[in-house]
Order: sequence, then C-alpha cells, then structure tokens
Amino acid sequence: MSKIKITTFSISLDGFGAGPLQSLKDPLGIRGEELHAWMFEKANSDGTGVDNDIARKSMENVGAWIIGRNMFGPVRGAWPDDEWKGWWGEQPPFHVPVFVLTHHARESFKMEGGTTFHFVTGGIEAALEEAKKVADGKDIRIGGGVSTVHQFLRAGYVDEIQLTFSPIFLGSGENLFSGIDLPALGFNKIEKINGENATHIILKK
Repeated sequence: MSKIKITTFSISLDGFGAGPLQSLKDPLGIRGEELHAWMFEKANSDGTGVDNDIARKSMENVGAWIIGRNMFGPVRGAWPDDEWKGWWGEQPPFHVPVFVLTHHARESFKMEGGTTFHFVTGGIEAALEEAKKVADGKDIRIGGGVSTVHQFLRAGYVDEIQLTFSPIFLGSGENLFSGIDLPALGFNKIEKINGENATHIILKK
C-alpha cells in the first residue's frame, strides 16, 4: 500500500532545514548545502556504509514526488519563461513524476532519466491526488522545503518521517520544528540510526 513519506530530510542540530537567503549561488540558503555533506562523505572508498544505505533506501519504492517551488528553483512570482528546469541538470535524480507546488501555472515537461515535472496550482490536496494517480501503489515522497513539509504534516497526510541530523548549527534559516508538535500529530514511535557522518531518526505513528 502506498505511503506518504518524508525521507532523508536533512536538518541542523538546531532544527534548520535550510539556511537564509536562497539564491542561485546558495540554493539551500547560506550554508544550507552543509546539511547534505553526509551524503557525499562516504565512510568507505567503495561507497558502502550506514549513511550510504540510508540515502539509497530513501529512493526505493518511490512512485512520485511532491516538492515546493523553492526546492525547484529560485524564480519567484509569475514564470518569466520556461528556461528554468530545476537545479539538477538534464537528468534530475527523481526518475519519476514530480509535482511542484506553485501559485503560477506552467506546462509540464520531461527530462532525461524518467523525470517529468508537473506544476500544481491547487494546493497540497490537488498535488496529492495527482501523485496517487501515477504512483501505482508505490510511496509518495514529500520533498522540501520546510514550508511544504509543514503543510503536509499539519494536514495529517504524512505516514512516516526520516530526519537526518547533520552535526552543524546554522543559527538561522527555516526551522522545521517551529509551530510543529510531532507527538500531537501522532509520531510517537522513534528509531535512531547512527551513521558515519549524521544521525538518522525515523518517526512513525
């Protein structure tokens, strides 16, 4: 059965999922890329290790993604043109349909490797409905940013969360825990996995 999951969502020790002032130079805000250093600092030369396994498993059994417009790119307001196609180059890492939450309509387009970006103006419910149609029973993964995660959590749609705590403090930015009461939302089952360069917390209802 399809589940709605947030996986490998990297945050700082003080709870920030992105740094301040997102830009072309700093896609995740100032120092935001440091949150994901654990993915690239492999424990072994052959790429094995706990962190690597966590990252790999997060992409398994995913039939669709839903992401916020900030995760897709830095463009704000009405789309000036169709030139911007994401941060990831010609072959994005998703390999499944991706639904981008936005207030401004845009035509869908395909990329190499099986990724198709769709733009949803009807909010998270509309995006979820469309994602379920194409997921074919596989899981639906909720990506960033923090605002998107907050919306899905508050609506009660998320079945499982896997947070990755990177060993840094950001001090400012977008805080994942601000205004969110995870126990009240039903996430009372906690599993901890110690990686080589990060700590992974799995929360289930």
